[in-house]
Amino acid sequence: MLIKKFKKGCALFITVLFIISNFSSLLLAAKVDPKKFPLGSVEIRALAPGGTAACEGAVFIAKEKGFFEEQGIDVTLVSGDFEVTKAGLQKGSFPIGTNDIPIFMAINEGLDVKIIDGVHRGCIKLLVPKNSPIKTVKDLKGKKVGVDSFGGSAMIFTGVLLGEAGIDAKNGVEWIVYPLDQLEGAADRGEFDAYTSWDPFATLSERKGYRVLSDFANDPIFEGVYCCFLIASGKVLRKNPKLIKALDKAYQKAEDWISHNSAEAAKIIIDKKYIAADDPELVRALLETYEFGSHHRNNTKKLTVKEEVIFFTEKLKALEYLPKNLDTKKFVDNVYYDINQ
Repeated sequence: MLIKKFKKGCALFITVLFIISNFSSLLLAAKVDPKKFPLGSVEIRALAPGGTAACEGAVFIAKEKGFFEEQGIDVTLVSGDFEVTKAGLQKGSFPIGTNDIPIFMAINEGLDVKIIDGVHRGCIKLLVPKNSPIKTVKDLKGKKVGVDSFGGSAMIFTGVLLGEAGIDAKNGVEWIVYPLDQLEGAADRGEFDAYTSWDPFATLSERKGYRVLSDFANDPIFEGVYCCFLIASGKVLRKNPKLIKALDKAYQKAEDWISHNSAEAAKIIIDKKYIAADDPELVRALLETYEFGSHHRNNTKKLTVKEEVIFFTEKLKALEYLPKNLDTKKFVDNVYYDINQ
């Protein structure tokens, strides 16, 4: 009974959020100069209640440097979690957003979105304590591995590594879930042998002496692969493809700008308080690791966005996050949209 009441409360809360969001959108639209913003006003979920990561940098820079405005779009950045993001994209109140691996499962379950572009490379690392006897992923067989959520991106990333090392990701290790900001402390107490974490926590742990067994950004298994994608609402894409293409152009310009101006980008992101960080050098280093921008992309393995979608589809099938009998071609044809067509 308590769980049912909790679920009803959560549903009511999300409903109220969307009512407020839609009302604010109407107010914004009424004030927009159609000559300055011919494509109108939109909201993009780019902020997170518990703090936003530096890997969302492209949308912050597109906003602050006026790249959305150049495309004739008035953009307001709003806060929300993965569930709010999915609901907004499904409804069309969010035309576009960024997301990573779990979006594939959501699409398979009926979420009406399309993957249109890649955004950046990895922001996830698999770590062990400094004096751990574990030297490679193969040494994790039979060990305990900490992650921030069961079935989330960190667990999937680690599962792919385990599979490549010949370890059954389901039964070959014991998974232990801890809040992201508590993983390092739990590892210090010996509650698990290794853990997979997101930046900035992962890089901060590394700087304290934790050893990295695998970094999504440079592990050969993920060579040339972006971990985060640009996702378009299917509803908006069908109704207004011009808007989606314009938003994608603004994102691409921001990504290229970051790749040439990482220090300035870090300063902007911190000064505008988009992330809870006060170390410009750390944020700059993170932004460079993510390899935003086409000039970086041309120096890595040249996978197209569609090829990356195929890559993750096959990996998720192997791990049984997607049905093993899923028709990859049909699924990818449904998931991917060529924004340049």
